[in-house]
Amino acid sequence: MSPSEAYTQRLNFWRQAHLRAESRFRRLGNARLLTALAAVAIAACSFGAGWISAWWLLAPGGAFLIFVVIHERIDRARAAATRGIAYFERALARLTNQWIGRGNAGERFRDPQHVYADDLDLFGRGSLFELLSTARTAAGDRTLADWLLAPGERENVIARQNAVAELRPRIDLREELALMGEDIRAAADAGALASWGEAPPIVFFTGARAIALLLASAALVTFGLFLAHLVSLLPFLVIVLLEMGFNIAVREPERRVLASSSAPSRELQLLALLLERLERETFTAPRLIELKREFQSGKRPASREIRALKRLVEQLETAGNMFFRPIAAPLLWISQYTMAIEAWRRRHGPRIGRWIAAIGELEALCSLAAFAYERPLAAFPELIGDGPQFEAGALVHPLIPPDRAVPNDVAIGGDTRLWIVSGSNMSGKSTLLRAIGLNAVLAWSGAPVTAGRLRISRVYIGASMRASDSVIDNRSRFYAEISRLRDIVDLARTGKPTLFLLDELLSGTNSHDRRIGAEALVRGLVERGAIGLVTTHDLALAAIADTLGGRARNVHFEDYLEGGEVRFDYKLREGVVTRSNALELMKAVGVLGDSDLGNGK
Repeated sequence: MSPSEAYTQRLNFWRQAHLRAESRFRRLGNARLLTALAAVAIAACSFGAGWISAWWLLAPGGAFLIFVVIHERIDRARAAATRGIAYFERALARLTNQWIGRGNAGERFRDPQHVYADDLDLFGRGSLFELLSTARTAAGDRTLADWLLAPGERENVIARQNAVAELRPRIDLREELALMGEDIRAAADAGALASWGEAPPIVFFTGARAIALLLASAALVTFGLFLAHLVSLLPFLVIVLLEMGFNIAVREPERRVLASSSAPSRELQLLALLLERLERETFTAPRLIELKREFQSGKRPASREIRALKRLVEQLETAGNMFFRPIAAPLLWISQYTMAIEAWRRRHGPRIGRWIAAIGELEALCSLAAFAYERPLAAFPELIGDGPQFEAGALVHPLIPPDRAVPNDVAIGGDTRLWIVSGSNMSGKSTLLRAIGLNAVLAWSGAPVTAGRLRISRVYIGASMRASDSVIDNRSRFYAEISRLRDIVDLARTGKPTLFLLDELLSGTNSHDRRIGAEALVRGLVERGAIGLVTTHDLALAAIADTLGGRARNVHFEDYLEGGEVRFDYKLREGVVTRSNALELMKAVGVLGDSDLGNGK
């Protein structure tokens, strides 16, 4: 079954489930209304007219309570079906190229100073992150973003590849993780939760828990004996006085526990749903086994420990009930449960950060696995140790629909360190650079790449493709470009294997300075061991290849006229482009007419 067929089948299932739940929800609502009306009628006949016994009210009352329970269950099923519909509609949208603006764009991860993120469209509307991310937690989004922003270590990335390959066909797992608990995405900042768990202990005086239990037991026993008329009330009042002194002694640490524990317990409960599901899964990939082990490193699974904390907090909150408060006070209810919560934090707090990190990594792996499943032709790259090297066959841009993308072969590394790509406007030069950059990012995140094959070494990308001026920063476009070029040169100077992607190099200055500056720049990068591509409209820059002693290669894109319109085939060819389409494009959009061009038309 193709991804489209599988998603359509599941979407239809959830739509049918929603229709059934909606129909049952309405019928139950009507039944509740009729039951309430019946109760009113019976009450009128009983208390008003005195025709029947008031005991008849038990029938509609009991039925109403049953309907309330069933109604709530149906409402949850209806909400789950709604989430299922939304999940698979978005999944199908990714397959039909209608996904832009419907996912998480990852705007909070954008950094204009990053050496390639904005240039390659990693974040923002229509970005690689929006296409990839299916994470439900902030930790999952953060992990995926980190993988895209820097290449991983080879051994770690190979482990991710194996994990993604195992998760690739597991639609059921990804569906369940996506649908459980609609509030999971509201989970708190992972760093704040980890900090809460690792904060210094809140210290109660020695023996405080035992004394609290002893005093509460004594209060319960003495009050029971008083009710049985075996002793006077005096022993109970003495215990209450001792408890007041105890409360004074533990007031400050108790206040600190109350102030710090409520929010983390609720937020961890959201993660418990994911943990419980993942704990039931069986994995064979080594990295997945290691991550699962993080959830089971204690005596009990992480999900059970979190649920234990939730129960403690719920019991603590019952002390706020106005009817229970008089009972809770002599039982030292608040003190006993605050000490129990703090004891939980001491035992398990240091593991919270690891739980969240493991959840984040599993969600990031599931995001890459969904991408792999939806791109059946995507291949895992061969990650090589020697470099820098980028050798791809049938490479396409991952954000262009597969049925519209035009594949090209690219081989940079070894003797050939530089490609100079010439071509007319809109011919595909910038798209080629982004295809190379994004596939390098995918490769070193652990994902498959949109290519028939790819051999790639660990490279650090530096891109200059989208420089713009800034009135606020009092900065011209040319200054912005050379600032980015400085960052790329600095990257190469560190000795890291660098892949540079330079679009329309130094286009903001005159042709004389551009020719000299461009040659010096790319020569310096090549001499420092970097590899890369430079695109240009200026055919004079193509001559740079002649000065680099066989380490550079000229390639180009062409266009052609058909029916008076400019057409492109987006196929790379050897050599330097021989024509420009600028005038044809200006005529096509109506900027120029034949009369404007005069003898030059």
